[in-house]
Amino acid sequence: MYRPKSTVEQWRIFQAVVDCGGYAQAAEKLNKSQSSLNHAVAKLQQGLGLSLLEVKGRKAFLTPAGEVFLRRSRKLTLDMENLEQLADVLATGWEPVLRIVVEASLPRQPLYQALADFAAQSRGCRIHLVEAQPSGCQAVVAKQAADLVLACRAYPKVTSLPLATTIYAPVCSPGHVLAGLGEVGQQELERELELVLADGSEQEEGWARAEQRWIINHLHDALSLLRRGIGFAWLPLEVVTPLVDTGALQRLPMADQALRKRFTHLVLPRPTPPGPAASLLLTLTRRYYGQHQPEDG
Repeated sequence: MYRPKSTVEQWRIFQAVVDCGGYAQAAEKLNKSQSSLNHAVAKLQQGLGLSLLEVKGRKAFLTPAGEVFLRRSRKLTLDMENLEQLADVLATGWEPVLRIVVEASLPRQPLYQALADFAAQSRGCRIHLVEAQPSGCQAVVAKQAADLVLACRAYPKVTSLPLATTIYAPVCSPGHVLAGLGEVGQQELERELELVLADGSEQEEGWARAEQRWIINHLHDALSLLRRGIGFAWLPLEVVTPLVDTGALQRLPMADQALRKRFTHLVLPRPTPPGPAASLLLTLTRRYYGQHQPEDG
């Protein structure tokens, strides 16, 4: 069984001697006797079988080996501080992990902004961000297998907070036959292939669909197919607008200027109140979704 030849305290003293420029200065800063510091560093060097410091006059200088060990030891002591801080954090009820599930068809830029703010205040809390189809979100909610779920629907007997309205617009590639029409109605759409962002388990509520449909699980795949001239799709306006602006995609000239809307709900699957980390992320998420309400257009 491995037995360490050094202690974290010895490495902290070693770093202090280097940072302060000598034993006397380090002893004053650490409020320890100079002899105890000398003894700690001497024992450290003896255990390693290496010389880390050499004293010239009243100053201590790093040896080549000391320079290497200084860099590595700083990571060691930082990890130890983080480990001890984590214990304090967990003792206050702060969650070590948050699992977030997002329905695939929903835009998530506001969530990314919330996570960016959360990262600076996370106290070591890890994030598991998972994309799922509607049926997957439903299963997660039923099993209470996540802390936060962003979904297109609210769930009975589960806390579901309205976050935002997502506007969906019909798009295709500039070379698609629909893009060349002066006006597009439901009759023209029904004759073309539609790429549907769903898991195929059920029809989209209230949305008329083309006879020819491909069910696409991921937004990235739908965009890639559209850019290759395959079909048309109703996609989130904020996602397609930059692509329309660059000419990669084209908004369909709908006869009735129709835009479809879908709500985003923030679902809390568990019956117990969210912990402090989840509460912070929940607050940030609601704030940023509130700031990103798209305009019809």
